[in-house]
Amino acid sequence: MGSLSEFQSGSTLDEKRGDLWVFGYGSLMWRPGFEYKSRCKAFVTGWRRRLCIYSHVYRGTAERPGLVLGLDEGGACAGIAFCVDARLRDTTIRYLRERELVTSVYKEDLIWATLETGEKVEVLAYLADTEHSQYAPPMDHDKLLALVRRGVGQSGDNSEYILNTLDHLHENGIADIELEWLAERLRKA
Repeated sequence: MGSLSEFQSGSTLDEKRGDLWVFGYGSLMWRPGFEYKSRCKAFVTGWRRRLCIYSHVYRGTAERPGLVLGLDEGGACAGIAFCVDARLRDTTIRYLRERELVTSVYKEDLIWATLETGEKVEVLAYLADTEHSQYAPPMDHDKLLALVRRGVGQSGDNSEYILNTLDHLHENGIADIELEWLAERLRKA
């Protein structure tokens, strides 16, 4: 794993050329919002999907935050890798920055992913910034559920976000125990 300023070759994301791979582990899986030429299941290590971001814009407000997913340190995560044609690289990066960096709670980085074919590629990923005030430390399930139930933001209901994400994980043969627990209770309500 490297940083944008010093990633193995010494070049930044903006200096690299060619096709762009983007890793989706939450809403990017079901609402990427950019054109791509292919997509496939992918796996990253050293990062795990977790409800670790207090949402102040898309699924909550500063007064009533919701919870959204971030890639948090440790573990492993299965998700979707999107291959974006080189001609759309800059446009896609601009779009993703506007979408994902709205409150700077994510760090943009290049990390390694293994595609379902076994090929290893660098992917653009948005990682949880553990130093940001919107970073949510681990909490018990009941507190997670309460935050999700009350969160509503510009993109809608926080519960809808959880259910859509879990449905798309299932469509891709990916399990997530925490989201399963939440979805079971949200669907009963």
